[in-house]
Amino acid sequence: MAGFAFFGTPAGLVGLAWDDALAISGGQLPEATEELTRLRMQQRHPGWVEAADPPPAIASVLKRLAAALQGAPDALEDVPLSDADIPDFHRRVYALARRIPPGQTRTYGDLAQELGGPAVARAVGQALARNRFAPLVPCHRVMAAHGQAGGFSGPGGLHAKLRLLQLEGAALGAWPGVQPGLF
Repeated sequence: MAGFAFFGTPAGLVGLAWDDALAISGGQLPEATEELTRLRMQQRHPGWVEAADPPPAIASVLKRLAAALQGAPDALEDVPLSDADIPDFHRRVYALARRIPPGQTRTYGDLAQELGGPAVARAVGQALARNRFAPLVPCHRVMAAHGQAGGFSGPGGLHAKLRLLQLEGAALGAWPGVQPGLF
């Protein structure tokens, strides 16, 4: 049965929604409050019910994702996504992003190079901006060129992106203008 569930992180409440086949249909990054996080998930999945006790396969994914957001070396590439309605190029971008280990980053250009060359870097960014599976598809691990953090269309913007990277153990001082211990 389709549904959604949440777990707490130091950055706030994170959620995942799944379909009847137990494939992940969406993720929810922390909003300003837990109430807003739950409301956003309900708006994205009208009629779906929050599961206090998710199915075992989903409970396992939630546990693994919580650990990955604390730096565990699990990219969760094996977790099925409900992505039949996602354009093929976006699915390819998401697959590459899912290979980035927690606490590590790659650039939009790195992903573009694997997908056809530098000319598709903007398209990579656009695909990640439409990522409905965050943080399972870890768009926060994709950075701009020349050591810049880049943007982030998720709740909380760039601050949230850097916070997620910090939780995973990334070296925040590696980017110009970002000081270690910023959070």
